[in-house]
Amino acid sequence: MTIYQFLRLFVLWACLPHFCCPELTFRRTPGIQQMPAESRAPRSDGKILHRQKRGWMWNQFFLLEEYTGSDYQYVGKLHSDQDKGDGSLKYILSGDGAGTLFIIDEKTGDIHATRRIDREEKAFYTLRAQAINRRTLRPVEPESEFVIKIHDINDNEPTFPEEIYTASVPEMSVVGTSVVQVTATDADDPSYGNSARVIYSILQGQPYFSVEPETGIIRTALPNMNRENKEQYQVVIQAKDMGGQMGGLSGTTTVNITLTDVNDNPPRFPQNTIHLRVLESSPVGTAVGSVKATDADTGKNAEVDYRIIDGDGTDMFDIITEKDTQEGIITVKKPLDYENRRLYTLKVEAENTHVDPRFYYLGPFKDTTIVKISIEDVDEPPVFSRSSYLFEVHEDIEVGTIIGTVMARDPDSTSSPIRFTLDRHTDLDRIFNIHSGNGSLYTSKPLDRELSQWHNLTVIAAEINNPKETTRVSVFVRILDVNDNAPQFAVFYDTFVCENARPGQLIQTISAVDKDDPLGGQKFFFSLAAVNPNFTVQDNEDNTARILTRKNGFNRHEISTYLLPVVISDNDYPIQSSTGTLTIRVCACDSQGNMQSCSAEALLLPAGLSTGALIAILLCIIILLVIVVLFAALKRQRKKEPLILSKEDIRDNIVSYNDEGGGEEDTQAFDIGTLRNPAAIEEKKLRRDIIPETLFIPRRTPTAPDNTDVRDFINERLKEHDLDPTAPPYDSLATYAYEGNDSVAESLSSLESGTTEGDQNYDYLREWGPRFNKLAEMYGGGESDKDA
Repeated sequence: MTIYQFLRLFVLWACLPHFCCPELTFRRTPGIQQMPAESRAPRSDGKILHRQKRGWMWNQFFLLEEYTGSDYQYVGKLHSDQDKGDGSLKYILSGDGAGTLFIIDEKTGDIHATRRIDREEKAFYTLRAQAINRRTLRPVEPESEFVIKIHDINDNEPTFPEEIYTASVPEMSVVGTSVVQVTATDADDPSYGNSARVIYSILQGQPYFSVEPETGIIRTALPNMNRENKEQYQVVIQAKDMGGQMGGLSGTTTVNITLTDVNDNPPRFPQNTIHLRVLESSPVGTAVGSVKATDADTGKNAEVDYRIIDGDGTDMFDIITEKDTQEGIITVKKPLDYENRRLYTLKVEAENTHVDPRFYYLGPFKDTTIVKISIEDVDEPPVFSRSSYLFEVHEDIEVGTIIGTVMARDPDSTSSPIRFTLDRHTDLDRIFNIHSGNGSLYTSKPLDRELSQWHNLTVIAAEINNPKETTRVSVFVRILDVNDNAPQFAVFYDTFVCENARPGQLIQTISAVDKDDPLGGQKFFFSLAAVNPNFTVQDNEDNTARILTRKNGFNRHEISTYLLPVVISDNDYPIQSSTGTLTIRVCACDSQGNMQSCSAEALLLPAGLSTGALIAILLCIIILLVIVVLFAALKRQRKKEPLILSKEDIRDNIVSYNDEGGGEEDTQAFDIGTLRNPAAIEEKKLRRDIIPETLFIPRRTPTAPDNTDVRDFINERLKEHDLDPTAPPYDSLATYAYEGNDSVAESLSSLESGTTEGDQNYDYLREWGPRFNKLAEMYGGGESDKDA
């Protein structure tokens, strides 16, 4: 054992209660259950009770943790006054760890710990002890409770909850600014000794930061630390127990500290003068170029606002701050003209938008630069004197009259001549035309306000030297009204007069319309073309008039219709008038003047038959005609019905003919001569399985010559049947099994070859094609073989 370990154990021993005598001493303690002692007390029945005085009591035991000895660690001794030392008593232990962690000698009462105990796992154990008679197993003492407390030793080093901490502090902070607090925990007993007393120190990070030994608060130790010089710092903090004395255990952690930015740097333009160029044809809003001031700060501390503070182009240009790129975009504010001015000078200022008052002494937080903008010349299109033109003209002007003139010029210094044209898409009727040299607009057709009151034209101006440079302008032509239309009846009037009408009776109120639109409004006058003995016109002076009767009674059998000419005139200059004729029918009326029938209806309709009944009869006739037409169409398109009617389809039936033919001599079954002589067909026989609908004239096929092959004949017949409109609607199979007439070579059978007299030449077999090559070889080579 070293001297250091010995001193450590000595100090620990001095702090602990001494267990020189493990046997507990007897003393009365309030709140502790006592053993019964012998005493006397009167009972209610007069007898004296004997009460035994408590002879022993329990206290708490103390035990050091982390025992490293080879034997069981001695805890203490339990002893009862009833124990005579003869072994008649038995000590029993129960509770936390009894029998496993703690054992007791049942004869002596000695308590031992069986293994090492860690106070950090459990700080105390509660047990119960009792002394019983070994023979009777009856308790001689009541069960009592005691506690074994585990005394701590410094066996745990301080630990931090995080291995790496992250913290930040603003740059340029004063000395002593708090950054972050780190706290280490020690599992040892803080109430016993200095095992859990932790002291903090800094191992890495000086001279920039320091740490408070008792609290672990990290603070800045150097003034004016600049983020732009160094942004990241790594600080190592040590926590040591035993109050930081020698021999204490320690733990470390790392703190990464970042200097956050503050606005301590003003914006700066990299150049004192910036040159830009822009075309004079650039429209308003076009970006000319950009300027940018650099700022060493970041985030909102580097945000810059740009503005034009001086120069001769403040009215022609504007500047916009682009937030994403922190650039100043210079744009065109008004149209540019190379011929008027070719160079502009601007003074642009850049200023921080978020200024920290603590760093005003580092300012000013703004900078300026000079921007020179050169205007470049381009070939500009012609420019009209107005943005649009409005011409007014009366509709009665003569064709060829000039209604107005448009003017345009070339803004370039060359001043090219201008040529004017009219966009025909805006004048499809070609009512107007324009002089190409001077821009005079004139009429080429008569005008009519009643057809079109407005004409929207487009005039195109182009340079003669450069026809691609064109400009368009809108020309609005308004046609003014002239009184050139006579008034007419507003509607068609169906007028009638009752046979029992009296003089002065109103039979119709008329009005008029006029296509013209005079400035003072419409005013019409009504009169009769000639004096009429039957009717008269009374002007109401409100553009209406009344038709009145002049005689008493009318007879429709004498005169059924009257024609009344009415003259309508307006009050504009020149006065226009027209004559409208009213057709007045004479009708039969009831006593209230309601029309019952007129002469035309009485002649056309029978008595008691109204107009509604006539319409109903007409509709019935039309419906019947439609039904007849549909029935005829359906009957025409009906499918052909077979003569053989059956419940099943004929095509699904199999008809068997079991009678055997008469052989080759039987010529009654089928006339084979038809195949050889198509001319034998006198007429085309009709089919017997369907009802004939239309008789088709059979097509006569030219008679085949005698040497015609049956195959060609069959192919022709197949083609003919394919084109036959009377063919059945389903497929049919026609088999022609006739061999045909004998060939020129007569029989090819070898049975008669031996009886044939004379030699035969079979060379013609080679001309019949590759199918007869084998026969040609067999018979063609016979003569040579015979000779051989």
